[in-house]
Amino acid sequence: MGRKHFKSEDLLYQQVADGLEKMIEDDVLKIGDKLPSVRVLSDEYGISMGTAFQAYYHLEGKGLIESRPKSGYYVRFNHKRFRELPNVVHPESNSHDVSVKEMISQIYNDVALINEKVINFAIAVPDTNLLPGAKIAKSVIHALRHREDYCLSYENTQGNTDLRKQISKLAFNWGGKIKPEEIVVTAGCLEAITICLRAVTKPGDTIAAESPNYFGVFQAIESLGLKVVEITSDPVTGLDINSLKETITRNQVRAIVTVPNFNNPMGSCMPDEEKKRLVNLVTKHQIPLIEDDIYGELYFGRHRPKTCKSFDKEGWVLHCSSISKSLAPGYRIGWALPGRFTEQVVRLKLVPQENPQVDFHSSRSWVKL
Repeated sequence: MGRKHFKSEDLLYQQVADGLEKMIEDDVLKIGDKLPSVRVLSDEYGISMGTAFQAYYHLEGKGLIESRPKSGYYVRFNHKRFRELPNVVHPESNSHDVSVKEMISQIYNDVALINEKVINFAIAVPDTNLLPGAKIAKSVIHALRHREDYCLSYENTQGNTDLRKQISKLAFNWGGKIKPEEIVVTAGCLEAITICLRAVTKPGDTIAAESPNYFGVFQAIESLGLKVVEITSDPVTGLDINSLKETITRNQVRAIVTVPNFNNPMGSCMPDEEKKRLVNLVTKHQIPLIEDDIYGELYFGRHRPKTCKSFDKEGWVLHCSSISKSLAPGYRIGWALPGRFTEQVVRLKLVPQENPQVDFHSSRSWVKL
């Protein structure tokens, strides 16, 4: 077989990996088939051994192939083996109260009874055996030893300054140009969502949320005395913006909560153009959009999906995220980028029990326009 030729603008390993992935998708290479050795792949494609290794590492990272000791690389998975997509849910379009107490109680009771050998899908956290526990512990000890106060003093209300600087750097991945002072660190992503909800609503208000949704979001809605109108969601593209537009015309929606990237439980990922369309919609109607981007960094492919926040020009998107969910769930470190509502969010974090029940629609003096 003659050597392959590639477009110079793409990385060589990526092009080789894409070609092999296409062969797996087309069943030219079937599950269990042995792949060419690294040396053969190098000769066939006219690439270095290092580039050939990178191509295989890339496919291995996507779960498509596996390395067997002293044997080589084999096809492990084909995306065609995925089960059929779930049906689109068409919830009632009316605003209603939320009650999930019994369901939440049952979930956590079941979690406590689960055998260690059973994989628990009730909560979206990785197996601790997959986490770099020793490295994380070493980093924590290093941080404790090298702080003058050994981390015993109170932090800034918005969170550790160094941490906020790192979060602002991380935002470059999705095109964000965020200053550390625009970030509010929280005890996990759900607290960030809850505080953001408190900042823009009062008890009795109606918010819009996609259906189905993470039970913790409904738990927060219930605890704040809010009503919800559920929006149709597609298992591939996520929140149906046309349904949302109709809902806004029929209901006085005070806020919208969505998980645009790798939604839990649907797994959908809203196309970037749809995110831009959603941001334009909420900006036009001046409705706060609370974006849960907790899974945004868990992407496979060349580029991280953008966030709704990356299209936000007027501060109507309250971006909430975390990395501890997938790296160290027990650490419960999250953050919010509240946009024009930063002052309200900081106040609520400073005095957690305070609930001023401010209707921001009639209290524009609170908003940095």
